[in-house]
Amino acid sequence: MTSSTVTPPAGRVTAPRRRRADDVAGLGKARAGLFVAPALIIIGIFLLFPAVWTVWLGMTDYRLTGLQAASPEFVGLENYTEALTDPAFWNSLWLTLIFVVASGIVGQTLIGFGLAWSVRNITGWVKALIEGLVLAAWVIPASVASFLWLALLDRRTGTVNALLGTEGAAWLIDHPMEAIILFNIWVGTAFSMQLFSSALSAVPPSQIESAKMVGASGWQQLRDVIVPNIKGHILTNTLLITLWTFNTFTPYLVTAGGPNGKTEILSVYIYETAIPGGQLGLGAAISLIMLLINLVIALGYVRVAQGRRKR
Repeated sequence: MTSSTVTPPAGRVTAPRRRRADDVAGLGKARAGLFVAPALIIIGIFLLFPAVWTVWLGMTDYRLTGLQAASPEFVGLENYTEALTDPAFWNSLWLTLIFVVASGIVGQTLIGFGLAWSVRNITGWVKALIEGLVLAAWVIPASVASFLWLALLDRRTGTVNALLGTEGAAWLIDHPMEAIILFNIWVGTAFSMQLFSSALSAVPPSQIESAKMVGASGWQQLRDVIVPNIKGHILTNTLLITLWTFNTFTPYLVTAGGPNGKTEILSVYIYETAIPGGQLGLGAAISLIMLLINLVIALGYVRVAQGRRKR
């Protein structure tokens, strides 16, 4: 009797081959896991653990000094209730919204777009000079930029008073919110200018030429051609600027939240509560509230972006 080998039907994988394929796939996953593991460890140590610790801290009466520093007690949602019923918190949130809208959404976005629109047809050293001056304010360290503004607005020897002839005018005392709004615009406008410059360079020249041929004015070209082509960039810029401005701590270096809390935006309020005030538990709770507000803002922008794509 002759032995014959039974050939499996085409398309059917034998058990040994399937096991070998599974072994190869498992080995590939293990190697991928080894490559990803360092990043996951770093994320866990520097992101996940602090987040979990902040949530736990916000549910305790932990303080920097006293009995609560040695043995903090679990208080549940008491810190959140205290924060949400504190008029100082709502005043700080209101100041933050004014600061974000004025210096971020309106100031940096409009001025950044205006600069990008103005220099789009300029070439040579003039364009390089304008962009260099704007970028210089962005790349200067926050501490140095704050010192420059303190020198500019000094009531006795400040440059602003010397130029305006208003010697003795205390800008940081009489107009503190306006001062930090202008400061933040000066510091952050470069990002918007660069983003919009890139967006404007990507607008099809044929569309602009067609608009010019039918007699469209500069405003009509902007409204009917430019803006529709860069809506996505406008949305991205607005989202980033809003979140960055909402969370910035730099104005503290200029006014320290004063005078009398007139510039105590939410990030400064958290610092004053947690560090000088020593109430780390309450400060952590307010930080989580601030995180939730950021999440709501981000989700709102995402919904708007999704709605724009569907249209």
